[in-house]
Amino acid sequence: MIDLAIIGGGPAGYVAAERAGARGLSVVLFEKNALGGVCLNEGCIPTKTLLYSAKTYESALHADKYGVSAQGVEFDFARIVARKNKVVRKLVAGVGAKMKAHNVEVVKGSAMIKGRGAQGITIECDDETYNAANLLICTGSEAFIPPIPGLAEAGDRVVTAREMLEMKERPESLVIIGGGVIGMEFASFYNSLGTQVTVVEMLPEVLGGMDGEIAAMLREVYTKKGVNFRLVCRVTRVDGGRVVWTDAEGAEGSAEGDKILVSIGRRPVTQGFGLETLDVELDRGGIKVDRHMRTNIPGVWAAGDVTGFSMLAHTASREGEVVVANIAGERETMRYDAVPGVVYTSPEVAAVGLTLETARAKGIAGARELKLPMAYSGRFVAENEGANGVCKVVVGERDDVLGVHLLGGPAGEMIWGACLAIEGEMTVRQLREVIFPHPTVSEIIKETVYEL
Repeated sequence: MIDLAIIGGGPAGYVAAERAGARGLSVVLFEKNALGGVCLNEGCIPTKTLLYSAKTYESALHADKYGVSAQGVEFDFARIVARKNKVVRKLVAGVGAKMKAHNVEVVKGSAMIKGRGAQGITIECDDETYNAANLLICTGSEAFIPPIPGLAEAGDRVVTAREMLEMKERPESLVIIGGGVIGMEFASFYNSLGTQVTVVEMLPEVLGGMDGEIAAMLREVYTKKGVNFRLVCRVTRVDGGRVVWTDAEGAEGSAEGDKILVSIGRRPVTQGFGLETLDVELDRGGIKVDRHMRTNIPGVWAAGDVTGFSMLAHTASREGEVVVANIAGERETMRYDAVPGVVYTSPEVAAVGLTLETARAKGIAGARELKLPMAYSGRFVAENEGANGVCKVVVGERDDVLGVHLLGGPAGEMIWGACLAIEGEMTVRQLREVIFPHPTVSEIIKETVYEL
């Protein structure tokens, strides 16, 4: 009998497989597409590769601000896409090498759960039968396509993030339905390359759930770059390549796009692999789990987007680690208080923990916000001519660090330190005692907590 069978080779699945294999457990990993899942093949890695090409192009265009002259700067969209594909292939191969190094059996195909019996949980794939003591479900999520009239009839003009990453030519115009993280990152990429971008968002601000002031500052940056934002607008229909919406006053507006990107969220994949044979309990569309990532069925675990909670690759990886630790007899729990989020636009946005609004909504006594412009960092000023950003630190009544929110600079590379502060329940005083290297943009965090 196999110790652990895993359905889904994304960040939750392949990390769990690697950790389990390293512990000496026998592991079979089923993946019907490519190892790495959506993140590596259709999300995190390919989008960041594209965004870096766009950032390099923009840096060359505006190099004169730094005393550097660059003439005849151009981009080659086909080469940008080719490099993205090369990076993905390299990293997928790397995941495969890790599986081999830890004796994980990788089975390419669509796994089907057949039920549970005396020999454990039975799974079939390509006419082969496997029995496992434990089953980890990591089937991920898929893009949600809303029932907007005319959307289906628009044919291949309508795309999700997956199809956007497969495009061979740059669209002259792009309408994005949804101003969340994915929508804003594609808006950033195509705006940098000269595409006319319109973002239609039904909420009052983009990046819902993040700090409102920072989201507004980022939107203002892209408004100046030429992105057209339509906030508090509900899409009512699609006429060919034209997206029609109604605004807060009931007035109708529209925008034409060579492509229409639907980016309003994702939903867990719980169908098509026999989950119903185990009577696993669902909650709000995802698999219900406890803090150990256990389902209601002994020996059946779930991690990643399929739980419908914190749909981030790094969350999924940690959830997979928690599963393996518990299978091995350790009582690890999943903690979500310090899960960071990053938006890889230019400038970057990064956040962890509570915003001031969420802290007050939770009734946290004495919650307040410390704030400084990024210009207080010498290195930020040296490397960002004419740009600005902000650092916010949310603290509680005991001066404990509840949240950190950043706009500008290498925000995504800095936020991990804030995660440690929240995980360690550090106070402002303790954070002040940490020595930050100088000159670095990360010093802005220390400077901000001295505002108390």
